[in-house]
Amino acid sequence: MGESARVPVGIVGASGYGGVQLVRLLLEHPAAELVYLGGDSSAGQLFSDLYPHLGHRLNLVIESIDLDQIAQRCQVVFLSLPNGLAHRMAPELLAKGCKVLDLSADYRFSSLETYTAWYGGERADQAVAESAVYGLPELYRERIADTQLVGCPGCYPTASLLAIAPLLKQGLIASESIIIDAKSGASGGGRQAKTQLLLAEADNSLGAYGVARHRHTPEIEQICSDLAGHDVLVQFTPHLIPMVRGILATVYATLRDPGLTREDLFTIYSAFYRTAGWVKILPGGIYPQTKWAAGTNLCYISVEVDPRTGRVIVLSAIDNLMKGQASQAIQCLNILMNWEEKLGLPNLCFYP
Repeated sequence: MGESARVPVGIVGASGYGGVQLVRLLLEHPAAELVYLGGDSSAGQLFSDLYPHLGHRLNLVIESIDLDQIAQRCQVVFLSLPNGLAHRMAPELLAKGCKVLDLSADYRFSSLETYTAWYGGERADQAVAESAVYGLPELYRERIADTQLVGCPGCYPTASLLAIAPLLKQGLIASESIIIDAKSGASGGGRQAKTQLLLAEADNSLGAYGVARHRHTPEIEQICSDLAGHDVLVQFTPHLIPMVRGILATVYATLRDPGLTREDLFTIYSAFYRTAGWVKILPGGIYPQTKWAAGTNLCYISVEVDPRTGRVIVLSAIDNLMKGQASQAIQCLNILMNWEEKLGLPNLCFYP
Protein backbone atom coordinates (compact mmCIF):
# COMPACT_ATOMS: atom_id res chain seq x y z
CA MET A 1 0.00 0.00 0.00
CA GLY A 2 1.53 3.30 -1.05
CA GLU A 3 2.30 6.17 1.28
CA SER A 4 -0.39 8.38 -0.28
CA ALA A 5 -3.07 5.82 0.50
CA ARG A 6 -2.34 5.64 4.20
CA VAL A 7 -5.17 6.70 6.52
CA PRO A 8 -4.38 9.57 8.93
CA VAL A 9 -4.80 8.50 12.55
CA GLY A 10 -4.63 10.36 15.85
CA ILE A 11 -4.34 9.34 19.50
CA VAL A 12 -5.73 11.40 22.36
CA GLY A 13 -4.02 10.39 25.58
CA ALA A 14 -0.94 8.58 24.30
CA SER A 15 1.24 9.08 27.37
CA GLY A 16 0.20 5.91 29.23
CA TYR A 17 1.23 2.33 28.64
CA GLY A 18 -1.75 1.63 26.39
CA GLY A 19 -0.99 4.75 24.39
CA VAL A 20 2.66 3.94 23.82
CA GLN A 21 1.69 0.46 22.56
CA LEU A 22 -0.67 2.14 20.08
CA VAL A 23 2.10 4.48 18.94
CA ARG A 24 4.49 1.61 18.39
CA LEU A 25 1.93 -0.44 16.46
CA LEU A 26 0.78 2.47 14.29
CA LEU A 27 4.38 3.39 13.41
CA GLU A 28 4.72 -0.06 11.84
CA HIS A 29 1.24 -0.30 10.33
CA PRO A 30 1.41 -0.30 6.52
CA ALA A 31 -2.00 1.32 5.98
CA ALA A 32 -2.17 3.91 8.77
CA GLU A 33 -0.18 7.11 9.34
CA LEU A 34 0.11 8.53 12.85
CA VAL A 35 -0.36 12.29 12.42
CA TYR A 36 -1.59 13.55 15.79
CA LEU A 37 -0.86 12.99 19.47
CA GLY A 38 -3.01 14.90 21.96
CA GLY A 39 -2.93 15.38 25.72
CA ASP A 40 -3.38 18.53 27.75
CA SER A 41 -1.11 17.54 30.65
CA SER A 42 1.86 16.89 28.34
CA ALA A 43 1.08 19.45 25.63
CA GLY A 44 4.16 21.02 24.07
CA GLN A 45 6.46 18.11 24.83
CA LEU A 46 7.95 15.82 22.26
CA PHE A 47 6.53 12.34 22.67
CA SER A 48 10.13 11.13 22.76
CA ASP A 49 10.63 13.24 25.91
CA LEU A 50 8.22 10.81 27.61
CA TYR A 51 9.52 7.72 25.80
CA PRO A 52 13.13 8.36 24.67
CA HIS A 53 13.45 4.89 23.15
CA LEU A 54 11.14 6.05 20.31
CA GLY A 55 13.14 9.19 19.49
CA HIS A 56 14.75 7.68 16.41
CA ARG A 57 11.35 6.87 14.89
CA LEU A 58 9.01 9.65 16.00
CA ASN A 59 9.30 13.41 16.30
CA LEU A 60 5.67 14.34 16.96
CA VAL A 61 4.90 16.95 19.59
CA ILE A 62 2.03 16.26 21.98
CA GLU A 63 -0.61 18.91 21.28
CA SER A 64 -3.38 20.35 23.41
CA ILE A 65 -6.71 18.69 22.69
CA ASP A 66 -8.58 20.60 19.98
CA LEU A 67 -11.44 18.57 18.52
CA ASP A 68 -11.73 20.77 15.42
CA GLN A 69 -8.05 20.26 14.65
CA ILE A 70 -8.26 16.53 15.30
CA ALA A 71 -11.26 16.13 12.99
CA GLN A 72 -9.59 18.13 10.21
CA ARG A 73 -6.42 16.07 10.32
CA CYS A 74 -7.56 12.58 11.32
CA GLN A 75 -9.89 10.07 9.75
CA VAL A 76 -9.64 7.75 12.76
CA VAL A 77 -9.13 8.72 16.42
CA PHE A 78 -8.12 6.51 19.32
CA LEU A 79 -9.18 7.81 22.73
CA SER A 80 -6.74 6.36 25.27
CA LEU A 81 -7.96 8.29 28.30
CA PRO A 82 -9.00 7.68 31.91
CA ASN A 83 -12.61 6.62 32.35
CA GLY A 84 -15.11 9.47 32.15
CA LEU A 85 -13.37 11.66 29.56
CA ALA A 86 -14.03 9.98 26.21
CA HIS A 87 -17.77 10.58 26.31
CA ARG A 88 -17.10 14.34 26.34
CA MET A 89 -15.19 14.09 23.05
CA ALA A 90 -16.54 11.17 21.04
CA PRO A 91 -19.95 12.68 20.09
CA GLU A 92 -18.33 15.75 18.53
CA LEU A 93 -15.64 13.75 16.73
CA LEU A 94 -18.29 11.42 15.31
CA ALA A 95 -20.42 14.38 14.21
CA LYS A 96 -17.38 15.75 12.37
CA GLY A 97 -16.96 12.48 10.45
CA CYS A 98 -14.26 10.65 12.40
CA LYS A 99 -14.26 6.99 13.30
CA VAL A 100 -13.60 6.62 17.04
CA LEU A 101 -12.09 3.77 19.03
CA ASP A 102 -12.36 4.32 22.79
CA LEU A 103 -10.02 2.34 25.03
CA SER A 104 -11.69 3.42 28.28
CA ALA A 105 -14.91 2.05 29.79
CA ASP A 106 -17.09 4.90 28.50
CA TYR A 107 -18.58 3.01 25.54
CA ARG A 108 -18.41 -0.61 26.69
CA PHE A 109 -21.92 -0.67 28.15
CA SER A 110 -25.24 -0.81 26.34
CA SER A 111 -26.85 0.65 29.47
CA LEU A 112 -25.61 4.00 30.78
CA GLU A 113 -27.26 3.12 34.09
CA THR A 114 -24.80 0.24 34.46
CA TYR A 115 -21.90 2.52 33.57
CA THR A 116 -22.83 5.23 36.08
CA ALA A 117 -23.55 2.67 38.82
CA TRP A 118 -19.98 1.37 38.61
CA TYR A 119 -18.04 4.38 37.33
CA GLY A 120 -20.11 7.38 38.48
CA GLY A 121 -20.49 10.70 36.70
CA GLU A 122 -23.24 12.23 34.60
CA ARG A 123 -23.84 11.24 30.97
CA ALA A 124 -25.81 13.04 28.28
CA ASP A 125 -24.85 10.91 25.29
CA GLN A 126 -27.40 8.10 25.40
CA ALA A 127 -27.93 7.94 21.63
CA VAL A 128 -24.18 7.89 20.93
CA ALA A 129 -23.61 5.20 23.56
CA GLU A 130 -26.33 3.06 22.01
CA SER A 131 -24.55 3.26 18.65
CA ALA A 132 -21.26 1.91 20.07
CA VAL A 133 -20.19 -1.67 19.37
CA TYR A 134 -18.26 -3.74 21.90
CA GLY A 135 -14.85 -4.25 20.34
CA LEU A 136 -14.26 -7.96 20.83
CA PRO A 137 -13.80 -9.06 17.20
CA GLU A 138 -14.09 -12.78 17.84
CA LEU A 139 -17.68 -12.22 18.98
CA TYR A 140 -18.82 -9.06 17.18
CA ARG A 141 -16.78 -8.81 13.98
CA GLU A 142 -19.71 -8.02 11.69
CA ARG A 143 -21.08 -5.32 13.98
CA ILE A 144 -17.64 -3.71 14.33
CA ALA A 145 -17.35 -3.54 10.53
CA ASP A 146 -20.60 -1.57 10.39
CA THR A 147 -20.06 1.05 13.11
CA GLN A 148 -18.30 4.39 13.60
CA LEU A 149 -17.72 3.97 17.36
CA VAL A 150 -16.00 1.04 19.06
CA GLY A 151 -15.90 0.57 22.82
CA CYS A 152 -12.73 -1.47 23.20
CA PRO A 153 -12.92 -4.15 25.93
CA GLY A 154 -11.03 -4.23 29.18
CA CYS A 155 -8.08 -6.59 29.55
CA TYR A 156 -9.63 -8.95 32.11
CA PRO A 157 -12.91 -9.18 30.16
CA THR A 158 -11.04 -10.02 26.96
CA ALA A 159 -9.21 -12.98 28.52
CA SER A 160 -12.28 -14.12 30.45
CA LEU A 161 -14.87 -13.79 27.68
CA LEU A 162 -12.77 -15.57 25.07
CA ALA A 163 -12.40 -18.39 27.58
CA ILE A 164 -16.11 -18.73 28.38
CA ALA A 165 -17.89 -17.69 25.16
CA PRO A 166 -18.22 -21.11 23.46
CA LEU A 167 -19.66 -22.67 26.61
CA LEU A 168 -22.28 -19.96 27.08
CA LYS A 169 -23.18 -19.64 23.43
CA GLN A 170 -23.94 -23.35 23.22
CA GLY A 171 -25.55 -23.67 26.65
CA LEU A 172 -23.02 -26.22 27.90
CA ILE A 173 -22.67 -24.88 31.46
CA ALA A 174 -24.81 -23.83 34.38
CA SER A 175 -24.37 -20.07 33.98
CA GLU A 176 -24.84 -19.38 37.70
CA SER A 177 -21.74 -21.49 38.46
CA ILE A 178 -19.14 -19.33 36.66
CA ILE A 179 -16.07 -18.39 38.71
CA ILE A 180 -13.23 -16.39 37.14
CA ASP A 181 -9.87 -16.23 38.89
CA ALA A 182 -7.51 -13.91 37.01
CA LYS A 183 -3.99 -12.60 37.49
CA SER A 184 -2.42 -9.56 35.83
CA GLY A 185 1.01 -8.01 35.55
CA ALA A 186 1.70 -4.61 37.08
CA SER A 187 1.43 -2.68 33.79
CA GLY A 188 -2.34 -3.11 34.10
CA GLY A 189 -2.23 -0.51 36.85
CA GLY A 190 -0.95 2.18 34.48
CA ARG A 191 2.13 4.41 34.53
CA GLN A 192 1.15 6.64 37.44
CA ALA A 193 2.99 6.28 40.73
CA LYS A 194 0.98 3.96 43.00
CA THR A 195 2.24 2.52 46.26
CA GLN A 196 0.98 -1.00 45.61
CA LEU A 197 2.85 -1.10 42.29
CA LEU A 198 6.25 -0.15 43.70
CA LEU A 199 8.88 -2.88 43.26
CA ALA A 200 9.33 -3.11 47.03
CA GLU A 201 5.59 -3.64 47.48
CA ALA A 202 4.70 -5.90 44.56
CA ASP A 203 7.80 -8.06 44.11
CA ASN A 204 7.83 -11.50 45.75
CA SER A 205 4.16 -11.08 46.58
CA LEU A 206 0.77 -12.08 45.22
CA GLY A 207 -2.52 -10.57 46.30
CA ALA A 208 -6.12 -10.05 45.26
CA TYR A 209 -7.78 -6.66 44.84
CA GLY A 210 -11.23 -5.36 43.93
CA VAL A 211 -12.74 -8.50 45.49
CA ALA A 212 -16.50 -8.73 44.77
CA ARG A 213 -16.54 -5.18 43.36
CA HIS A 214 -14.08 -4.90 40.47
CA ARG A 215 -15.38 -2.67 37.67
CA HIS A 216 -14.74 -5.30 35.02
CA THR A 217 -17.39 -7.55 36.59
CA PRO A 218 -20.44 -5.85 35.00
CA GLU A 219 -18.62 -5.72 31.66
CA ILE A 220 -18.04 -9.47 31.75
CA GLU A 221 -21.63 -10.07 32.89
CA GLN A 222 -23.09 -7.94 30.09
CA ILE A 223 -21.42 -9.99 27.34
CA CYS A 224 -22.03 -13.30 29.12
CA SER A 225 -25.73 -12.39 29.31
CA ASP A 226 -25.76 -11.54 25.61
CA LEU A 227 -24.14 -14.87 24.75
CA ALA A 228 -26.41 -16.91 27.02
CA GLY A 229 -29.63 -15.09 26.12
CA HIS A 230 -30.49 -14.39 29.76
CA ASP A 231 -29.03 -12.51 32.72
CA VAL A 232 -25.78 -14.01 33.97
CA LEU A 233 -23.88 -13.21 37.17
CA VAL A 234 -20.22 -14.19 37.56
CA GLN A 235 -17.83 -14.36 40.48
CA PHE A 236 -14.72 -12.48 39.37
CA THR A 237 -11.55 -11.99 41.42
CA PRO A 238 -8.45 -10.26 40.01
CA HIS A 239 -4.93 -10.55 41.42
CA LEU A 240 -1.72 -8.58 40.96
CA ILE A 241 1.22 -10.79 40.13
CA PRO A 242 4.84 -9.52 40.13
CA MET A 243 5.52 -9.40 36.40
CA VAL A 244 5.29 -6.53 33.93
CA ARG A 245 2.74 -7.76 31.40
CA GLY A 246 0.29 -10.57 30.85
CA ILE A 247 -3.02 -11.94 32.11
CA LEU A 248 -3.89 -15.52 32.96
CA ALA A 249 -7.60 -16.13 33.55
CA THR A 250 -8.76 -19.44 35.00
CA VAL A 251 -12.50 -19.99 34.57
CA TYR A 252 -14.51 -22.65 36.38
CA ALA A 253 -18.08 -23.73 35.63
CA THR A 254 -20.36 -26.73 36.12
CA LEU A 255 -21.11 -28.73 32.98
CA ARG A 256 -24.75 -29.42 32.17
CA ASP A 257 -23.64 -32.73 30.66
CA PRO A 258 -20.99 -34.23 32.96
CA GLY A 259 -20.26 -36.81 30.26
CA LEU A 260 -18.50 -34.25 28.06
CA THR A 261 -14.78 -34.96 27.71
CA ARG A 262 -11.78 -32.73 27.15
CA GLU A 263 -11.65 -33.97 23.56
CA ASP A 264 -15.29 -32.99 23.04
CA LEU A 265 -14.62 -29.47 24.27
CA PHE A 266 -11.43 -29.16 22.22
CA THR A 267 -13.54 -29.89 19.14
CA ILE A 268 -16.22 -27.40 20.19
CA TYR A 269 -13.70 -24.62 20.89
CA SER A 270 -11.78 -25.27 17.67
CA ALA A 271 -15.01 -25.01 15.67
CA PHE A 272 -16.18 -21.88 17.53
CA TYR A 273 -12.90 -20.06 16.84
CA ARG A 274 -12.26 -21.53 13.38
CA THR A 275 -12.29 -18.04 11.77
CA ALA A 276 -10.52 -16.35 14.70
CA GLY A 277 -6.87 -16.26 13.70
CA TRP A 278 -5.73 -14.68 16.95
CA VAL A 279 -7.17 -17.37 19.23
CA LYS A 280 -5.09 -20.53 19.58
CA ILE A 281 -6.75 -23.58 21.15
CA LEU A 282 -4.07 -25.77 22.74
CA PRO A 283 -4.22 -29.56 22.56
CA GLY A 284 -5.02 -31.60 25.64
CA GLY A 285 -2.64 -31.38 28.57
CA ILE A 286 -0.89 -28.21 27.36
CA TYR A 287 -1.73 -25.13 29.43
CA PRO A 288 -1.00 -21.54 28.34
CA GLN A 289 1.69 -19.31 29.76
CA THR A 290 1.51 -15.53 29.60
CA LYS A 291 5.02 -15.31 28.16
CA TRP A 292 3.82 -17.01 24.97
CA ALA A 293 1.44 -14.10 24.27
CA ALA A 294 3.76 -11.27 25.37
CA GLY A 295 4.05 -8.55 22.74
CA THR A 296 1.45 -10.18 20.47
CA ASN A 297 -2.27 -10.01 19.76
CA LEU A 298 -2.65 -13.73 20.52
CA CYS A 299 -4.90 -15.44 23.04
CA TYR A 300 -3.92 -18.96 24.06
CA ILE A 301 -6.71 -21.15 25.46
CA SER A 302 -6.80 -24.64 26.90
CA VAL A 303 -9.80 -26.58 28.18
CA GLU A 304 -9.84 -29.28 30.85
CA VAL A 305 -12.62 -31.37 32.37
CA ASP A 306 -12.69 -32.68 35.93
CA PRO A 307 -15.06 -35.67 35.83
CA ARG A 308 -14.85 -35.96 39.61
CA THR A 309 -16.51 -32.56 40.14
CA GLY A 310 -18.36 -32.26 36.83
CA ARG A 311 -16.64 -28.95 36.14
CA VAL A 312 -14.91 -27.50 33.12
CA ILE A 313 -11.73 -25.49 33.66
CA VAL A 314 -10.68 -23.05 30.94
CA LEU A 315 -7.33 -21.26 30.97
CA SER A 316 -6.75 -18.15 28.87
CA ALA A 317 -3.52 -16.16 28.46
CA ILE A 318 -3.07 -12.79 26.77
CA ASP A 319 -0.80 -9.75 26.89
CA ASN A 320 -2.87 -7.24 28.87
CA LEU A 321 -1.42 -4.26 26.98
CA MET A 322 -1.85 -5.87 23.55
CA LYS A 323 -4.81 -8.21 23.03
CA GLY A 324 -6.11 -6.75 26.28
CA GLN A 325 -5.80 -3.19 25.01
CA ALA A 326 -3.81 -1.66 22.13
CA SER A 327 -3.38 -4.42 19.56
CA GLN A 328 -7.03 -5.43 19.92
CA ALA A 329 -7.93 -1.80 19.16
CA ILE A 330 -5.77 -2.04 16.01
CA GLN A 331 -7.53 -5.30 15.16
CA CYS A 332 -10.81 -3.38 15.39
CA LEU A 333 -9.34 -0.60 13.23
CA ASN A 334 -8.47 -3.16 10.56
CA ILE A 335 -12.06 -4.43 10.59
CA LEU A 336 -13.50 -0.90 10.54
CA MET A 337 -11.41 0.00 7.51
CA ASN A 338 -12.06 -3.31 5.72
CA TRP A 339 -8.37 -4.18 5.88
CA GLU A 340 -6.98 -7.67 6.46
CA GLU A 341 -7.58 -8.35 10.15
CA LYS A 342 -3.97 -9.27 10.93
CA LEU A 343 -2.49 -6.23 9.18
CA GLY A 344 0.34 -4.63 11.15
CA LEU A 345 -0.07 -6.87 14.19
CA PRO A 346 2.67 -9.05 15.73
CA ASN A 347 1.95 -12.76 16.12
CA LEU A 348 5.22 -14.05 17.54
CA CYS A 349 6.56 -13.29 21.00
CA PHE A 350 10.22 -12.84 21.88
CA TYR A 351 11.01 -16.01 23.79
CA PRO A 352 12.14 -16.68 26.45
